[in-house]
Amino acid sequence: MMADFAQTEIQRRLSLYQVFLKLYEYHSSLLDEILQLENVYQPSLTKVKPCYVNGVVDTTAVYLITNLCENETQTLRQPQQIWTIGRDRSSGIRIADSYLSRRHAAIQFIDQGFYLVDFNSTNGSFVNGERAYQPLKLKDGDRIKLGSMSFNFFINHTYRILPTVAMELLMQLVPRIGSNPVEISTYVRNRQQPMSENPDDTLAIANNSNLCKKLEHWHNALSTEQKSEILDRFLSRQISYNPK
Repeated sequence: MMADFAQTEIQRRLSLYQVFLKLYEYHSSLLDEILQLENVYQPSLTKVKPCYVNGVVDTTAVYLITNLCENETQTLRQPQQIWTIGRDRSSGIRIADSYLSRRHAAIQFIDQGFYLVDFNSTNGSFVNGERAYQPLKLKDGDRIKLGSMSFNFFINHTYRILPTVAMELLMQLVPRIGSNPVEISTYVRNRQQPMSENPDDTLAIANNSNLCKKLEHWHNALSTEQKSEILDRFLSRQISYNPK
């Protein structure tokens, strides 16, 4: 009885192993995504960063932003708009992966689009599971696999200029700009305390509390438009307090 059970368990595990091999052979990118989803909520892997490449097209330049280089985010500009990828030290994006060829592939910008170009690499280059036998145009959110590593590709063609932050909100944010937010916040809450009638005493109090430095730091943190708006509000209040 026990021998039959053991034999059945061995056959079951062997079948699962064969399924795993087939999945890895024909759908390796899908397997990578499944493993990544499996690892998302594991505390022991919180330091693992998702890899990405972001192609940026603005009015002045075309460049890539990626964390593939030395596991830190970098902006990469290239005069010919060709970013090579491989194990070779001369590669624009150098990755120490034994499954990568020395000159594995490249991302090239042509006619307002980014393309993945494979340099006849040994293990190939794939976009969403499709092998790149010829240059493949990349779309926002594509999944790229080179060697044993995978990353997402994103494209940014547009940008927006956001409206100016309202003064009511800005005044709540200003105390947090300084290096000592607790002390600055205390000053803001107590700003209604009466000052000394003696100008010399008032100046001494301001110097002792570093008030001048705080005001200077707050002033430098404001944009020209914000400074102008504060001045306009001050003048309007002076007119309302001193009507003709």
